[in-house]
Amino acid sequence: MSEKTPLLHYRLTCSTGPVHTDVSKHTGVKMDQDDRRTEDQTSRKLGVVFGVVIPTLLSMFSVVVFLRIGFVVGQAGLYQSIAMFLVAYFIITVTVLSVCAISTNGALDAGGAYYMISRALGPEFGGSIGIMFFLANVCGSALYILGLVEAIMPTFGVPKEGTAAVAGVHHVLPSGYWWSLLYGTVLLFLCFIVCLVGAHIYAKATFIIFIIVVTALASIFISFFSVGPVGVILPDTSALNSTSMSTANYTGFRLHTLESNLFSNYTVDYTTDAMMSFATVFAVMFNGCTGIMAGSNMSGDLKNPSYSIPRGTLSAVLITFITYNLLSLLAAWSCDRYLLQRDYSFLGDINIWPPMVTIGIYSSAMSAAMSNLIGASRILYALSKDNLFGGCLALAKKTSQSGNPWVSVLVSWLLVQVVLFAGKLNTIAGIVTIFFLLVYAAVNLACLALEWASAPNFRPSFPCFTWHTCTVGILGCLVMMFLISAIYAFVSIAFMLLLLMLIHYLGPISKWGYISQALIFHQVRKYLLMLDVRKDHVKFWRPQVLLLVKNPSSCMGLMTFINDLKKSGLYVLGHVKLGVLDELPSDPFQSCYDSWLSLVDHLKIKAFVNLTLADSVRHGVQNLLFISGLGGMRPNTLVLGFYDDCFPQDHLQGEILPSTAHGLDAVHSNTDSEEQCSPFFPGVRAAERPKDLKAEEYVSVIADAIKMGKNVTLARYFNQFKRDKVLWSGRKKRGHRKVTGPFIDVWPLNLLLPDSRGYVDICSLFLLQLACVLHETRAWNQARLRLFLCVEAGCSLQEEEEKKLRMMLNELRISAQVQMVPWDHVVALHWQRQGGRGSLIESAHSDNERQEEDGIQTFPNNVSHLTDEYICAVNSLIFGHSAPQPAVRFLYLPCPPADTSLYRAYLHQVDLLSRDLGPTLLVHGVTPVVTTDL
Repeated sequence: MSEKTPLLHYRLTCSTGPVHTDVSKHTGVKMDQDDRRTEDQTSRKLGVVFGVVIPTLLSMFSVVVFLRIGFVVGQAGLYQSIAMFLVAYFIITVTVLSVCAISTNGALDAGGAYYMISRALGPEFGGSIGIMFFLANVCGSALYILGLVEAIMPTFGVPKEGTAAVAGVHHVLPSGYWWSLLYGTVLLFLCFIVCLVGAHIYAKATFIIFIIVVTALASIFISFFSVGPVGVILPDTSALNSTSMSTANYTGFRLHTLESNLFSNYTVDYTTDAMMSFATVFAVMFNGCTGIMAGSNMSGDLKNPSYSIPRGTLSAVLITFITYNLLSLLAAWSCDRYLLQRDYSFLGDINIWPPMVTIGIYSSAMSAAMSNLIGASRILYALSKDNLFGGCLALAKKTSQSGNPWVSVLVSWLLVQVVLFAGKLNTIAGIVTIFFLLVYAAVNLACLALEWASAPNFRPSFPCFTWHTCTVGILGCLVMMFLISAIYAFVSIAFMLLLLMLIHYLGPISKWGYISQALIFHQVRKYLLMLDVRKDHVKFWRPQVLLLVKNPSSCMGLMTFINDLKKSGLYVLGHVKLGVLDELPSDPFQSCYDSWLSLVDHLKIKAFVNLTLADSVRHGVQNLLFISGLGGMRPNTLVLGFYDDCFPQDHLQGEILPSTAHGLDAVHSNTDSEEQCSPFFPGVRAAERPKDLKAEEYVSVIADAIKMGKNVTLARYFNQFKRDKVLWSGRKKRGHRKVTGPFIDVWPLNLLLPDSRGYVDICSLFLLQLACVLHETRAWNQARLRLFLCVEAGCSLQEEEEKKLRMMLNELRISAQVQMVPWDHVVALHWQRQGGRGSLIESAHSDNERQEEDGIQTFPNNVSHLTDEYICAVNSLIFGHSAPQPAVRFLYLPCPPADTSLYRAYLHQVDLLSRDLGPTLLVHGVTPVVTTDL
């Protein structure tokens, strides 16, 4: 061969093999499982050799076996060459182990690597990797077409004017950009015709090419033993080195030749004028070792993918490893170092029939281009049928009667043709290789995630893998990516993350299963076991809330408010459905649980949902308090809506909620079927319908929660709470003056116990802590905390109480505006009814002593001694100190009386206390929640 083909043109990425699909699953017609299985058998025709071994061998050999062996040995020496192959094939082998494990873990459909990754890691990873895999195959096909054109032109093209080359009889093809584009278009059209006919024609074509490549390889091995020493004319490198020798020696098998080629001797690459190093040579060599996915990408056409892929892929990897190392040894043993460094196509010069190597180069390049084209079309078809990108890829779903996705083939062919217009694509070769490596890393990640998740259904019949091999495969692929090109590696990873986010936020919800859920379950279970309730400490306390919801349609404002109040704690939405399971045909919550989750997504709150069935609301709340949560994550605070005569309002009228099971849940009022759950929430209670809960039972629920050591909060008038309006009103500007944020009012005194002067009991501190937690959340950090201290006007203890309170706030690191509120005229109303002050003090004192003797930490109740006139006066006092109107109030909630006959009177007094005050929380705390210790 008188003229040489530069190495640079062949530093291209080896492609993956084609992907085909199971037509029976995507014709748009529902078929029985038996019919589908029958059609599977008729459409899948390829076995181990034709379906896996031959495509993988052609992808891994490509032009590397003809043009890169001399380059690697000449630069790195035999020792480092073997070391490079060992490292490269170690990375490849562990990746193949992951491929084999996934492919033997169940039925493998069309899509190859995309199918494996998407079904293991979910649609986000699968879709982003699938797009990158598709683009890599498109660019790879164009690269090989251009490389083939550039390999043909030196042999058959007319020499350019001004060059020293002499035109021969075979130099008949005109040269130039447009002529090269025409030749590439013709070659691509031939590939298109083969792919358009179908995968069976492609398999036959690749078999013919495989025979040619094997014959060329056989001639190379025979030539090493049959050709004697000869001088080889080197390519014209005068432009790079004017002192270069024009010939080099092929010595045959000589010991001194082997010794001179054992160690490295990195020099300038004569095709690029770049200095070589271990990293650059290793990167070039590794490009030729990829292509291991060619067999797995034929999964849609294999008779038995789980059987064929492991055996065929491992066989191909072993064959190529032995071939590469044998060629390296023979080249180092018989070729002068200068020949290896200055003539990368020396195998043709020493061949018994030189054109055989040229034919092998042409055939392997054509096979790689065809493989990339059909692979791109099958990946595009697999993406379209999964509907990850909506209607953008709808046309790509069309197939012929034989099952060939002709639209995907056509689209892929057009894209490759567009890429051909770029002319020389050597700069894209690196990023294409990195795309393939990123796919291999994702396959290892998929296998690693399945292994770590410990999913019971992950039982691959291929046992030769562990999480160690998966980890090594991931790290090896990432290292190779950055070794080839750090810039391209960053670009490809950024592109993958961008696609991942787009699919995550815009793509449909899939039914494949998400490995993230299995991993999260695995980790959450482990950390929940580590969350020991015996190690709880007050300084790490946070509110963990159980909000009891009768009908979510009427309490959306409260649900969003409690989401702010939870302070990264547990938040559970509890619902009690009245009924007895024995009288029902099935679980009544199976059909409505998804609607609750859709509501949680719609409100953008971070809450769990717990639904229970009971014969009464009280028993249902008891069940929820007993069973809600897990381990150290259990509710410590019960939040109830207030029991009054206000009729609920439907805030979900006509709302459209995203659902994981029903697509879209349209929520509307349905007063006739209030207990109906799915797919609609029940309508609000009609005016003529009585409540399911009596007043006595409502107070019993409060008493039960306190007995169980739970803090209790009653929420009133939160149907008037408009979160967006409240929070954003403080951020608007009027001129150059900023409007103050919303106010949070706190009344820590038990206003239903007029003789109480204590502000430092457990309940008051809990109330103060809860208000502070709300103030510290990001959404409420512009709010201002106001603390109202009720004192007697002119009392000598007023200044002392205020000083004590400010000192306590300072110790608790709470920033609040303290306001002294004289309430002599209010207290006087109470004492006038009682006929004196001392009797009540003595009564309260005796109650305290009695309760302390019982060992129960409760607070004295004063229900029987209070008048409506006094409570209304307290209500007016609170309302009179509401300028400007606060966003929410925190009031002290007394403990229910021990006498159940007083429950209705107790509820009446709490109703009068909080009437017409706007959004209000009545809080009763039973657990210590603040500390001044570090």
